[in-house]
Amino acid sequence: MSSRHLSMTDQLLSQMDRALRTLAPGKVSHQRPSPANAINEAEMTDAERKHAAGLMRVNHAGEVCAQALYQGQALTAKLPTVRQEMEHAAEEEVDHLAWCQERIESLGSHTSVLNPLWYGMSFGIGAAAGLVSDKVSLGFVAATEDQVCKHLESHLHELPAQDERSRAVVEVMLDDEAKHGHAALAAGGYRFPAPVKGMMSLVSKAMTKTSYKI
Repeated sequence: MSSRHLSMTDQLLSQMDRALRTLAPGKVSHQRPSPANAINEAEMTDAERKHAAGLMRVNHAGEVCAQALYQGQALTAKLPTVRQEMEHAAEEEVDHLAWCQERIESLGSHTSVLNPLWYGMSFGIGAAAGLVSDKVSLGFVAATEDQVCKHLESHLHELPAQDERSRAVVEVMLDDEAKHGHAALAAGGYRFPAPVKGMMSLVSKAMTKTSYKI
């Protein structure tokens, strides 16, 4: 049932359920199979596996933020069409979340212990953007996806050369994220100025550095 038919209380309960499923290990299911499934695991040193796991942990944390951002925006979106756009994007991002989690586990590592913090912050930002206007909300999606694409592009260069499984996941994620950003602008999103994007970049770097380690 679409959230536009639900009361605010029902919507909040739905958001809590989404948050628990996003943050609880092994609770996320995906519709598309992981791009890594068709590729054999390569031999890597312990240092290479640790580095690959750190990069994929950053990507997973980014997807946790994306889930929270879209859900916060959907909760406060003013137009039903914008709310549906946010919910649809969140559903597509679930695949990324599950793929990253699976890849991290196959590398013998864990997701970031800071994910609850990232989720809470991102949900609040998304809800606030939605309260300002749908145009700003969509613009924030576009600006965020631009930052995500830059990180993913850098990870394609930083991943160990032989880690084709992680690279396959990142490549599909990059393509999807770029589409989400373009769709948000096409739907009427505000183009954020460079100074605002610069501030977002600083916050993003802080998140990636901490998530890489813990």
